[in-house]
Amino acid sequence: MAKAYKILTLNAISAKGLGRLPQTYSVGGDISEPDAILVRSHNMHDMNIPSSVMAIGRAGAGTNNIPVKVMTERGVPVFNAPGANANAVKELVIAGMLMGVRNLVPAVKFCEGLTGSDEEVHKATEAGKKKFAGGELPGRTLGVIGLGAIGSLVADAAIKFGMNVVGFDPGITVEAAWRLPAQVKKAASVEDLLRQSDFVSLHVPLIDATRNLINADRIAAMRHDAILLNFAREGTVDNVAVIEALNAGKLGAYICDFPANTLKGHANVVTLPHLGASTEEAEENCAIMVAQQVADFLENGNILNSVNFPNVEMGRESAYRLALSNANVPNMVGAITSALAGAGLNIHNMVNKSKGDTAYTLVDVDSPVTDAVLKQLGSINGVLNVRYLPADE
Repeated sequence: MAKAYKILTLNAISAKGLGRLPQTYSVGGDISEPDAILVRSHNMHDMNIPSSVMAIGRAGAGTNNIPVKVMTERGVPVFNAPGANANAVKELVIAGMLMGVRNLVPAVKFCEGLTGSDEEVHKATEAGKKKFAGGELPGRTLGVIGLGAIGSLVADAAIKFGMNVVGFDPGITVEAAWRLPAQVKKAASVEDLLRQSDFVSLHVPLIDATRNLINADRIAAMRHDAILLNFAREGTVDNVAVIEALNAGKLGAYICDFPANTLKGHANVVTLPHLGASTEEAEENCAIMVAQQVADFLENGNILNSVNFPNVEMGRESAYRLALSNANVPNMVGAITSALAGAGLNIHNMVNKSKGDTAYTLVDVDSPVTDAVLKQLGSINGVLNVRYLPADE
């Protein structure tokens, strides 16, 4: 039977997602001493996160609003939902390309400003429409920076439009490489990609290495009149450099999901109010994925799609399970197994994996674990926390 865990929600989380949590759970926005937190966009950096929290689930991909480093130091995994909103973002990127190449937003604004009788409007329309003549997508080249779940879908959609696609991702995973269409040409560098592309679409997280990824120097490497699309993260593009390039006639347009005063009012800029994942389907998919991941962690200690801990999944073959978060230091497994052996506990199954400076261990033993053993395990140098997950509680 599922345990009675308490889940604090910091935003409106899709009911379909919350429905994946066991009925024994208490869920809501006014939960005290929660065991886990589910969040979308709420800024948690200034929040006093209770010590009771064992997991945080972000119903989306980015985790910039969560103090991941602080949670890592506590041994608390932060989950996200990579790929759950990929189709929603892909569709918006394609819409952005079409808006840019067909000058749709300026054309709409032009029509909204027409006055007079229908005959006068018709004459003004015919006289003014040539200012908004655009191009078509087939035969043009799209450069995709970041080839994860979203980037690969964007590449595939562009190919189906008849476009050529070039991609760059130095950290591409084997799984992502298998998912990538074979027609995508590999660029040797960001600059190499920019030189080849009529459109450039960003699909990278915001980290130190990607902050102002597109800056004045890299815009200088772009094709004349290229269209830049950013539906990834605010901060990956230097807005000042973009405006300067637009004013100089170097860039054709900038389409992004991140309004800013620097961009406001420019004729060749289209900003949207962070709509990338704002579809009912995407919100449901993200909530379902992260709710299932958090519940599995609370119940069984399994970790899937954590940004700060490795993926560790182990089927239960024993009723007595231990889950340990620890620093990735030498002899940790030996110290854990020695403590269990010293307590007369036989290890039935065990998995230990690391990710950067952190590691995670699941151990199934053949008999109940006492509080004294839990205390001993928790005192091992480098162990961040210990959880006991007997199946019969």
